[in-house]
Amino acid sequence: MIQTLALIRWESPETYYVAGAAFLAAYFIGAVPFGLIFAWMAGAGDVRKLGSGNIGATNVLRTGNKLAAAATLVFDAGKGYVAVMLAQDTLGLPPFVAVAALGAFVGHLFPVWLGFRGGKGVSTFIGIVFALDYEVALFTCVSWIVVARATRYSSLAALVCTGLTPVYFAIFGDTLWTALTALLALMIFVAHRANIVRLVRGNEPGIGAR
Repeated sequence: MIQTLALIRWESPETYYVAGAAFLAAYFIGAVPFGLIFAWMAGAGDVRKLGSGNIGATNVLRTGNKLAAAATLVFDAGKGYVAVMLAQDTLGLPPFVAVAALGAFVGHLFPVWLGFRGGKGVSTFIGIVFALDYEVALFTCVSWIVVARATRYSSLAALVCTGLTPVYFAIFGDTLWTALTALLALMIFVAHRANIVRLVRGNEPGIGAR
């Protein structure tokens, strides 16, 4: 199967069937709402009714349960990592891997189970980057840590680290991953548009704010 796929040209309909299947499989992996699940398990109720209403780790942290927030961070990142690694192991070709990465990311942002209203994608983005290239992922994480420690704004740290990731891939010479992460970063910026407005106005909640 893998050898057959390696010979398929992108003009072939079969190629698009495989790409579509990879996207859908990754989408349903990405659509698992771990933030909602862990907040509920921690006794915080529906996290969508708290704080920003987001199901990501930052809003779960606003419940005051650090363990639930940490679990959300790890499992949301794990969704992106697993989806990409499965595509790499079963399909192998970088274009299919990119499609799977996009599917997992879209699944997190727009999960069918929650009326297509999900998280903002930062943790899943980092998981995807770790699966693509752990060295670049380390640069991404360090960028987040530096900005977060300096400003105490998780949203600003997310915008900076995701915006820099395509630059890191470009430096490493990975053209496809540069384009992929640039697209994902753009989607993250759109998802953070309300945060950007609050950052400009100076009323964005800091890390750990209840």
